[in-house]
Amino acid sequence: MVLLPMTTQAVTSGLPVPALLLIAVAAIAVLLFLIIKVRMHAFFALIIVSLLTAVVAGVSADELLDTLIGPFGRTLGNVALLVGFGAVLGRIVETSGGAKVLADHLLHRFGEKRAPLALSVASLLFGFPIFLDAGFIVMLPIIYTVARRLGGGLLLYALPATGAFLMMHALVPPHPGPVAAAGIVGADVGLVLMVALLVGLPTWYVAGYRLALVLAKRSPELPVPNLLGEPPKNDTNPPKFSTVLLLLLLPLVLIFLNTGLNTLSASGVVPADALWVQILVFIGNTPIALLISTLLAMYLLVVRPRTGSLGGALEDLVDDALAPVCSIILITGAGGMFGGVLTATGIGGAMANGLDAIGLPLILAGFLVAVIMRVAQGSATVAGTTAAGLMAPAIAASGVTNPLALACIVVAIVAGAITFSHVNDSGFWLVSRFLGMSTTTALKTWTVIATAIGFMAFGLVWILYLFVS
Repeated sequence: MVLLPMTTQAVTSGLPVPALLLIAVAAIAVLLFLIIKVRMHAFFALIIVSLLTAVVAGVSADELLDTLIGPFGRTLGNVALLVGFGAVLGRIVETSGGAKVLADHLLHRFGEKRAPLALSVASLLFGFPIFLDAGFIVMLPIIYTVARRLGGGLLLYALPATGAFLMMHALVPPHPGPVAAAGIVGADVGLVLMVALLVGLPTWYVAGYRLALVLAKRSPELPVPNLLGEPPKNDTNPPKFSTVLLLLLLPLVLIFLNTGLNTLSASGVVPADALWVQILVFIGNTPIALLISTLLAMYLLVVRPRTGSLGGALEDLVDDALAPVCSIILITGAGGMFGGVLTATGIGGAMANGLDAIGLPLILAGFLVAVIMRVAQGSATVAGTTAAGLMAPAIAASGVTNPLALACIVVAIVAGAITFSHVNDSGFWLVSRFLGMSTTTALKTWTVIATAIGFMAFGLVWILYLFVS
């Protein structure tokens, strides 16, 4: 599925380039001040800064609302379905006991000596549809159980699992950061998914798994805390491993099918007007693929196992899944608004000229902007979305049209957004508290893994970018 770039009808600001650049710097400074110092919610901070930026840059009153609402609505249209379907799919697999079935099967296959690898692979697979914090909580009781049974310290089993979740959450759609960044930049989500997996899998193995093992062995041997009860499960009729695996891999297969057929159609290998091609391309669109997988999960994991009436179980399950992601969806929409304002006022063009003047490659600039935003305000999703909004006008002005090159830039941006997790990141505290780590130990393990994943992924995607651009 090709997402439309966040273009907005240009308005005439009448301001010189230095003034536009000064407005951009001031807008970012105010945004960081509101999020970090005032502790304002990122949704309101982005909207307020977008409004003020448009006014200061000279957008007239009759153009103001369209300048703000247009990119906000387009971003929501791209992001809401993907994030919503992904959240529901993950919640269904979680509450059905699918996460435990997946982990138990892999542990049996890999053996006890390779338990850290088994848990990391399970987290890698389960991390596709479910967000990092939710996935970590789901896997945590399983990690606790394995650590108690096998010994060797909690971090030996927990860090490789968190490394897998970090990579998936940072780079791979349908997670909100890469989805929102793709929508704002105008990249194809299917290509972003392919590039993310291409660079993400070796990154996971080296930085998310191998490095995690090294850091765990060098860290204090932490005991297993008694913080959680049993993971969600269905004791009477747990799902089969093959069923869980099907539900997690089906959207990937459908999305790859869409991207492959589009490529073959463009090259004339398959007829683009053939009905079977059009049907397969349609069902391979990212939101349709996730919708099909989610509906199938509802039937296989919720409806079919219940012999009695469902009652309101399915409705409650969907509500529980959607409630936590509403804030994320609104934040990504507000990030798109910010990027749209920068485009409409000409600030983006001025930034592009500035990048050309100093000779900084677009892919490096996107990565560095995301790193700065991540360090400053903590949220990887906000960092990736804001960086994409800042870079979208520069990317458009640069004339980059190669779909694969755009996908590489998106992956570079979200790679920067996962680096340097520290005390202003909620994930930092969630993981460190549940694992019983001190702040120092968390900085030496969790922060190092997140930063290594970001930098390695960026290095690999930059190499790919050099070949395709």
